[in-house]
Amino acid sequence: MKKLAIIASTAAFALAACGETTDASDDAVADSVEVPADDAMEGLPDPVADADAMTDEEVEESMDDGEAMAEEAGDAAEQAVDDALAASGAAQDAMDDATDGNMDDVGE
Repeated sequence: MKKLAIIASTAAFALAACGETTDASDDAVADSVEVPADDAMEGLPDPVADADAMTDEEVEESMDDGEAMAEEAGDAAEQAVDDALAASGAAQDAMDDATDGNMDDVGE
């Protein structure tokens, strides 16, 4: 029991010694973040607007076109699945019909 008390008190003292908390926001002040960033950008030209950039209307139109193409592709995929299921059903029916005719002969 004494060993447990000694270990617990030692652990408590060790944690108390490490009790100082540091907050990253204290280190990130304007002098340590913005000034070095401004210094790094010094001498570079100012940004300019991209002449080839799309307008909001062009972006919206492009998104609408993409959405319409995606819907058409989805519809085509759905139709392909329906066709495949129909073909599978027809093949299963044909196989069942062929098997039923052959199974009649097996019992005889």
